[in-house]
Amino acid sequence: MGTFLIFRQRMGTFLIFRRKIRNVPILLVAVFTLAPLVPVALWSISGEWRFPELWPQAWSLRGFRHLLESATFVGALTDSLWIAAAVAVTSIAVALPAGMAIGGRHFRMKGLVLLIVLLPILVPPLAATLGIHEVFIRLGLADTATGVFLVHLIPAVPYATLILAAAFAGRSGDAESAARTLGAGPIQTFVHVTLPQAAPAIAVAALLAFLISWSQYILTVVIGGGSVITVAVLLFSAATGDDPVIIAALGVVFALPPFVALLITLRLIAARASGISRADTARWTPA
Repeated sequence: MGTFLIFRQRMGTFLIFRRKIRNVPILLVAVFTLAPLVPVALWSISGEWRFPELWPQAWSLRGFRHLLESATFVGALTDSLWIAAAVAVTSIAVALPAGMAIGGRHFRMKGLVLLIVLLPILVPPLAATLGIHEVFIRLGLADTATGVFLVHLIPAVPYATLILAAAFAGRSGDAESAARTLGAGPIQTFVHVTLPQAAPAIAVAALLAFLISWSQYILTVVIGGGSVITVAVLLFSAATGDDPVIIAALGVVFALPPFVALLITLRLIAARASGISRADTARWTPA
């Protein structure tokens, strides 16, 4: 009995320690993500920076003031945010049932269905976009934000489906069966059992869809036709300019939303893992 209590105490200590060091990977990801942005961030707030000085000789917020005073930038930022967010939400709405079917069920011609889902990312994007542009012109969707939103779904949905299919492929479905046995209906089982267990995969899929839309340039230019301006389009256009301060400020703004979305996703995953770890710790720690 004494040996068992010692084992439980050591196991509880180990699980508590594991929970404390779980933030280390998040910190490493943040460091490696931010490291390439350090020179860009310094340029964005520099007033004077001459070679070969390591640090700027003067500091200024001229680049950010220029962006905030630009109606084009404010409109591009607004359009980029709502399009990327709408693509993330819509991609999950489409990819979730597809991922559940592909990953969690066995049926005939499953390989063909998977090939059809992946076809949009297997075909060269520019070639596919030119054909889509012709269709969108006939439908009146060319040169519109709605058209850009729809065309961003083409690469986003397949990747989201792959992530969710992989997540559901590793699940046995025992939890859903237990819930149904205890009297839960299909909707209750889906909301209270399936969604919470798939939450980390859903968060990652939504993040990837958001990043695909946010960084999309070719599809936006072809379908938007210059009428729909996003931050990515502005950044590519500004890259040929001769003012590194404004270019760097635009680069910082371009990198900030994906970084925030990454941190939110990692936080959600960590919270989910923390809940599981607390349950394990309570199991092994003596009262």
